[in-house]
Amino acid sequence: MFGSLWSLLVTESRPRIIPEATVARLAVYLRVLAGLAGDGCGHVSSGELAAAAGVNPAGLRKDLSYLGPCGVRGVGYSVSGLRERLTAALGGERSRPCVLVGIGRLGAALADYAGFASRGFQFVGLLDADPERVGDRVGGCTVRPIADLESVVADTEAAIGVITTPAEVAQSVCDRLVAAGVRSILNFAPVALTVPGGVDVRKVDLSVELQVLAFLDQQRDGGRPPVTVPVPAALGAQR
Repeated sequence: MFGSLWSLLVTESRPRIIPEATVARLAVYLRVLAGLAGDGCGHVSSGELAAAAGVNPAGLRKDLSYLGPCGVRGVGYSVSGLRERLTAALGGERSRPCVLVGIGRLGAALADYAGFASRGFQFVGLLDADPERVGDRVGGCTVRPIADLESVVADTEAAIGVITTPAEVAQSVCDRLVAAGVRSILNFAPVALTVPGGVDVRKVDLSVELQVLAFLDQQRDGGRPPVTVPVPAALGAQR
């Protein structure tokens, strides 16, 4: 959820454009490798890495082919080496300052999550329209009024804007972020945003993800929605 739409890798031959879906999987591999490194694992096979990431080994190897030669047959992948390659490919070698607009429950949870910093994403500005939220400390950062959006972006040189506002104000917040110079937007608001060329938007709709899970659960039940058969009153009275 927190990378750019496209990553451009320079190989020995020529630059290669990585498809967006592949970028998302590369980010998952990086997360798995971080966990393996934390457990002291030095090498991992393609099968082990694929299983941990929820993909098949052939798909994993195809994804990693965008990085050039990575593993050694019979040995697998160096956890530290592959982690460095993925970090460089996904633009995680330098810190990317982020501003977050909308410090409700979701916004506060995101701002307080320590895992982003370890991946190179640092919240340098938190903004909210509610005066009661202004001045609160969340994740080590003080919430500022929404009126300060432009100055916060300018002062921090924020590269990414995260929107967790209500749907009715998300577009106006997006417009202000873009006008202030932000070129990457992560949108949690349940609305599609319109942006000019040169601006990337990633939309995270939790209700859609839950709906997909509901569909998959239904498929496991035979592909049909559950049917409730009414019990005749007479039979019900005999119970």
